[in-house]
Amino acid sequence: MTAQAQPASQPASLTIALSKGRILDETRPLLEKAGIVPAEDVKKTRKLIIPTNLEHVRLLIVRASDVPTYVEHGAADLGVVGKDVLMEHNAQNQSQELYEPLDLQISKCRLMTAAKVDYKDVPGQRVRVATKFVNVAKQYYASKGRQVDIIKLYGSMELAPLIDLADQIVDIVDTGNTLRANGLEPREHIADISSRLIVNRAAMKVKHEMIGRVIEQMRQAVEDANQNF
Repeated sequence: MTAQAQPASQPASLTIALSKGRILDETRPLLEKAGIVPAEDVKKTRKLIIPTNLEHVRLLIVRASDVPTYVEHGAADLGVVGKDVLMEHNAQNQSQELYEPLDLQISKCRLMTAAKVDYKDVPGQRVRVATKFVNVAKQYYASKGRQVDIIKLYGSMELAPLIDLADQIVDIVDTGNTLRANGLEPREHIADISSRLIVNRAAMKVKHEMIGRVIEQMRQAVEDANQNF
């Protein structure tokens, strides 16, 4: 009996979770340096799963705050997410499934407290804080020994102090122009923020060679970008 030929093994698939907007725009050149190019214009397509020039690599377009969840649960092998989102996710979930191998050094900003210019902070007085970073804010004010009432909002944080909904806000600050335009000013610095490459720990073990190659190529792209800056 003639032995049947065995089918050639297929390369392992790789799924990368991204979100539209500034982070994706600044991540694309790094991905291209790693040899990964979207097969469609990500700014125009309505598709949520986008193929790439590599048959075994695909991109997932998800909400920014959901990127860590997709990677943590293995729906994506890798993802790109802002450190602010990652801090909030880790503060809430305390996950051990996320590996953070690379600071991409893009989409840089600061996570800060802010308040009206004429706001007087009274030590020991309970503070009302509006933010979407609920868990990070709780940890930060607790580290300062401050008692706070957290008010969760999803946007337009600057409005909260203006209508007396909150005394302070915790939010991302880039140029500070939006704060100043609304009579607010940045106060205390919580963390410097940039976008990070994250990896599912189980995927890192199973697909170590493939993921390791992507990490190193993107690391080199980050170094080249910094040298040319």
